[in-house]
Amino acid sequence: MSVFARALLAAVMSAIAAGVVVAGESGDFGRAFGDETLRIDYFHVGSAAEEFATLDQVWRQGVWAGSRVHLVDDLNNGNYYAKLYDAVTGELLWSRGFDSYFGEYKTTEQAGRGERRAYHESVLAPCPQGRVRFALEVRQRDKTLREFFSAEIDPGAWTVRRDPPDPDVVVVEERLSGDPHAKVDIAILAEGYTAAQEGKFRADLARFTRVLFGHEPFAALADRFNVRGVFRPSADSGCDEPSRGVHRRTVLGTTFDSLGSERYLLTEDNRALRDLAAAVPYDVLYVMVNHERYGGGGIYNLFCTFTTDNQWSEYVFLHELGHAFAGLADEYYTSSTAYNEFYPRGIEPVEPNITALLDPAALKWRGLVAAGTPLPTPWEKAEHDELDLAYQKLRTELNDRIAALMRAGAPAAEIALLQTESETRSLEHARRIDAYLATSVWGATVGAFEGAGYSSEGLYRSQLDCIMFTKGSKPFCAACRRAIARVTERYTE
Repeated sequence: MSVFARALLAAVMSAIAAGVVVAGESGDFGRAFGDETLRIDYFHVGSAAEEFATLDQVWRQGVWAGSRVHLVDDLNNGNYYAKLYDAVTGELLWSRGFDSYFGEYKTTEQAGRGERRAYHESVLAPCPQGRVRFALEVRQRDKTLREFFSAEIDPGAWTVRRDPPDPDVVVVEERLSGDPHAKVDIAILAEGYTAAQEGKFRADLARFTRVLFGHEPFAALADRFNVRGVFRPSADSGCDEPSRGVHRRTVLGTTFDSLGSERYLLTEDNRALRDLAAAVPYDVLYVMVNHERYGGGGIYNLFCTFTTDNQWSEYVFLHELGHAFAGLADEYYTSSTAYNEFYPRGIEPVEPNITALLDPAALKWRGLVAAGTPLPTPWEKAEHDELDLAYQKLRTELNDRIAALMRAGAPAAEIALLQTESETRSLEHARRIDAYLATSVWGATVGAFEGAGYSSEGLYRSQLDCIMFTKGSKPFCAACRRAIARVTERYTE
């Protein structure tokens, strides 16, 4: 019996001894659920000071792609939890942690000024046999969960939509390893590909699938994943770049400048996203954007994006998957973001790859640290920060100049020259940082290195370098690899 199986058995026996029955821990899927997906759409509304939700629409769509064994989420990750309770008995049937677009918005200056925004969001759950109470919970500052919304849902009601599949959507089964219930199902959606570019979409899909399974720990876990592509043509190629004066008609409405960050690429058209993804079973949702610019985004158990034709596209593809699939935090801290106090001081983050190191003896990845390793672990931080902050200033200046030229309708050759300079400087800087970190005596050490989660001080990462820390073709750190393996196990065992 595996370590995880023994722990799960102990949890079940403890619950039985306490007189508590939790369907998700007993694994009694057939008693509570049918093999179908319940999609719950809602609006997530508020500002930094207030937060509420309102139900939009409920759908029944396709087979359930998730585990039929691990129904109650025990990973304790994400700033939100969605839960289904039996409407009669109150029994917890299913739960899942996640992060949200609104959750990021409420850390911005606009939200802090009291400006309300509404974001359309979806939760996918196995379809219950009977009426349930759907609840949303949010983490408080001390990381405890507070319920802020609930509604009763009858999956048999006539108001629940049962739309047939869209016959115009093309599904490409790129890599199939087995039954969706026992595999991690990745759906990669086409964005900004015209009808004439379907061949490019297929080629890009094959390429990034190779990238995924050529990188650890995904290479070792390859037989636990299915990958499907979903294609619907866009009227235009590319995506929106509002600060550069570029607007495109695309299937999913992706846009740079999300939350005011020029490189942050997301979509707020959640309904279009979910309608297209409904063509396949999925646990992980990728949006592959047909564009040459550097950018992307990833939100835990929501979706992630990346562009296909930049020199950093393969890095972004893997980095954003770390966010969306395993709930990994960004480990960098010198780049500008739209967030204010994303990780409050003195509070331990829930993400598995960063820590506030409030109690070194209880470090999340303590078992990976060799005896005698100092915590915190010293490193050549001052020199790194001087190099990186200088580049970040230059990068911002170049991006602002490119945006101004494009808005002004400057000659294409002038814009292209500046874009080439930006890409060249980016590569030069990445190589300089890699060379600098390679000289450190702590390069292979697992410890607690200060600087992570957008904070120069007070947050720590497990290793000196990681694909969640700097750009390039490099490994996930030890804490990240362990987290990815653990999430994969929940879906496939």
